Amino acid sequence: MTLRVLIVDDEPLARQHLIDRLATEEDVEVVGTADNGDDAISEIRRLDPDLVFLDVQMPGRSGMEVAEQLGDEMPRTIFVTAFDQYAIKAFDVAAIDYLLKPFDDDRFHEAFRRARKAIGKSSWLQRIPVELRGQTRVLPVDLIDYITASGPYAELHAGGKTFAVRERMQQLEERLDPEVFMRIHRSVIVRLDRIDVMLRSAGGDYAVRLKDGTELSLSRAKREALEEKLRD
Repeated sequence: MTLRVLIVDDEPLARQHLIDRLATEEDVEVVGTADNGDDAISEIRRLDPDLVFLDVQMPGRSGMEVAEQLGDEMPRTIFVTAFDQYAIKAFDVAAIDYLLKPFDDDRFHEAFRRARKAIGKSSWLQRIPVELRGQTRVLPVDLIDYITASGPYAELHAGGKTFAVRERMQQLEERLDPEVFMRIHRSVIVRLDRIDVMLRSAGGDYAVRLKDGTELSLSRAKREALEEKLRD
């Protein structure tokens, strides 16, 4: 199910910044934008979005006044502002989250993940664009055996082939189905049904061996959680 998003901010660059970040998310449609509170009210009523990114301080009617005016008509909202003194009031009007400008990618994804969960239209990553011989191809997630960190990139390992993507391990972990994939080390995410056996070396380090013979590091902190997953 596609998540329909409305962006309200009086700054064009701020609106574009959110549009660009939402473009990296699956199953999201930016259905409209507004640059003031009065237009925000009319667009919310006209478009009926699932989620609104709403600036607090705007000419005329503020974001808080928009939420108060709409009352029960107000969709789920993430407030966006450069002023942290509005945080408590934002949650008083049932905001999902509050993004303080400037925010980084991790903070944005945290807020957006929380919104997806609250709205109930969460969808796990199904396909990942990869570069292959100068062309962009789409790799189905079902083909991935494991993922490893490589500097600013992640490497997807599928059927003996390796594909580099500009994604952080944390972002991939958050977007992959936790019933299928698990991060077993800060630099390793593995598909659970590819694991053959857990190993422990004489020095006390842990690892897993996959069905194809590949051995991957397993952190001690993740060992018990992995054992539980494999028992399920």
